Amino acid sequence: MIERSSIEISLSDIAQKSGANAALVKYHFGNKDGLLLALLARDAATEMSNLEYLLAQPITATAKLKLHIGGIIRAYYRFPYMNRLIHYLLHETNTASADEVSKFFVAPLLDFHRRLLAEGVSQGEFRATDPVLFYTSLIGACDHLFFGRHAMSRATGVGPVTDDVCRQYIKHMETLICGGILTQVEEAAAAG
Repeated sequence: MIERSSIEISLSDIAQKSGANAALVKYHFGNKDGLLLALLARDAATEMSNLEYLLAQPITATAKLKLHIGGIIRAYYRFPYMNRLIHYLLHETNTASADEVSKFFVAPLLDFHRRLLAEGVSQGEFRATDPVLFYTSLIGACDHLFFGRHAMSRATGVGPVTDDVCRQYIKHMETLICGGILTQVEEAAAAG
């Protein structure tokens, strides 16, 4: 999927690349969607454990937020198939797959956002922010950088997402999001 920049692969493609028999892949995962769900669950589990680790760190909520923004963008960059896979499993497969993705990816990420935002508010760093709207803003913006890149390249001629683009986007998203929720920004605007 990384080589082709697509989730349009067959079980025989996977078997050939892995050196395993297609029947063996089908035996373990049931079908291609089962394999894709297992792949996303594996990647999501890693990222969710990173979020728990981040939340436990003895640093400010603002520092955690900036690390999280960078982590989300880097995860999408490291696993370029991830956002397409999420869309596919949530919207183009059966209800059971969509429920599973919601359970191991969407719900834990929303819960992390809820807890991080509450921590920032209790420490006086953040203004009150709805976690669902925050999730939609952050994940939507990151998703569009990767998923919408094809449309943007046709319209504006922008190139692929590179390390440099990731660094620029992380900085941009930090400025955009922190400018919206940090209490110091509101105080500076009122004083100015």
